[in-house]
Amino acid sequence: MGQISIGNTIVGDGQPCFFIAEIGINHNGDIQIAKKLITVAVAAGCNAVKFQKRNPELCVPVAQRNLVRETPWGSMTYFDYRKKVEFGIDEYREIDRYCKEVGIIWLASAWDESSVEFMEHFDPSCYKIPAAKLTDDNLLKSTRQQGRPIILSTGMSSLDQLDHAIKILGKEELILLHCCSAYPANYEDLNLRLIQFLKNRYGVPIGYSGHETGLPTSIAAAVLGACMIERHITLDRAMWGSDHAASLEPNGLNRLIRDIRLIEKAMGDGVKRILPSEEPIIKRLRNV
Repeated sequence: MGQISIGNTIVGDGQPCFFIAEIGINHNGDIQIAKKLITVAVAAGCNAVKFQKRNPELCVPVAQRNLVRETPWGSMTYFDYRKKVEFGIDEYREIDRYCKEVGIIWLASAWDESSVEFMEHFDPSCYKIPAAKLTDDNLLKSTRQQGRPIILSTGMSSLDQLDHAIKILGKEELILLHCCSAYPANYEDLNLRLIQFLKNRYGVPIGYSGHETGLPTSIAAAVLGACMIERHITLDRAMWGSDHAASLEPNGLNRLIRDIRLIEKAMGDGVKRILPSEEPIIKRLRNV
């Protein structure tokens, strides 16, 4: 199925699962919260942290702009809220500096062409295209033109839409993430069998982006062949914001990565043999 380099790490079949801690907008517009979340990801052993970059002028539907919502900063329109939590160049320079200091890859989902242009200031190791933008042909083309590896989420999309997106992107340096885009996702909607289906259909590395509240299904995704796991992280699931409830707190993140690494050790090579650890048991228990 091929392997792809993200930074100095090789991702694909036969490699340890690449783990992305999705910070997204769970920083709530606060650079200090963002840095705390980066620290949590590093401590847990994540390979990368991911943010979301979008231009509200382009990404917020006109029909939603003037809808008023209650926020920690008081009542404001949805458009003003989106601008409030959007990091700019100064914040991302600090994120770039801090991630280099603590030794972790960072990347972002660029939701529009101007955000792709913005991200190029930081020489990203790859791009993530969110499921919501899988049908945006211009964004797909703009992202591919940068010549970097691409991670594409496949949620909320039909097979025809996915075929079309892959036709535009091509299969070179492409990783697909199977996901259900509901927040949080119901277990009966996760359809983990699609991991193998996507691998067989497209012949590219397949990962899993989980929006469920628990851990077992993300572990199962790794067992089923996902070469990359992405989960949202938060300092506290009770924090204000749309994504916190479907995110992992530090303890859950630590447990998930620990268990995936143990599973990787346990998978073995599929060859039946007598193991050195079994030799003393044979001598003690087998008499024929």
